[in-house]
Amino acid sequence: MRFPAFLALPLLLMLAQPGLAQTGTAAAAKAPVTLDELFDKLQETQNPIEAKQLERKIWEAWGKSDSDTLEALMQGGVTVMEKGDYKRAVDIFSTVIELKPDFAEGYNKRATVRFLAGDYAGSVADIERTLQLEPRHFGALAGLAMIMERLDNLPEALRAYRRALAANPHLADGPEKLKELRRRIDAKTL
Repeated sequence: MRFPAFLALPLLLMLAQPGLAQTGTAAAAKAPVTLDELFDKLQETQNPIEAKQLERKIWEAWGKSDSDTLEALMQGGVTVMEKGDYKRAVDIFSTVIELKPDFAEGYNKRATVRFLAGDYAGSVADIERTLQLEPRHFGALAGLAMIMERLDNLPEALRAYRRALAANPHLADGPEKLKELRRRIDAKTL
């Protein structure tokens, strides 16, 4: 299934998967970096390569459930979702949520599936729960902006995208997206 180019960034953000964990004695000797520290560094860096590495580490942290069972379910849900079996993927992510209701990424993944299935109301509900658990979830915020655009609620799309950029100022095409939304809002008010 091919998606329009303008959907690529938000979908990639919503679908991002944790990378390989660092291994070896050097990694074991390092104290784990907290999400707050990762977000602080993301705000401070001017280096685009470092920003991408920090984004990846944030996604890795969000994807950790401290349960092999949940992580296997999450991976299975993503695999099923990528094959287009949205009903089954929703069921899998719902199981994840039932097992760990405070796991923001379970809601975010279910929001992604619901979006792909055209269930915008369900997706927004899951995004809202994701943001209650992790207010800086720039992937969920970008997804919310995309849904609001689809629903022609441009002021809400702009608000959500501003929040996404506040959490991650390195989102691809960020300033251009804000300009486009402002232009579209201005055109509607004329």
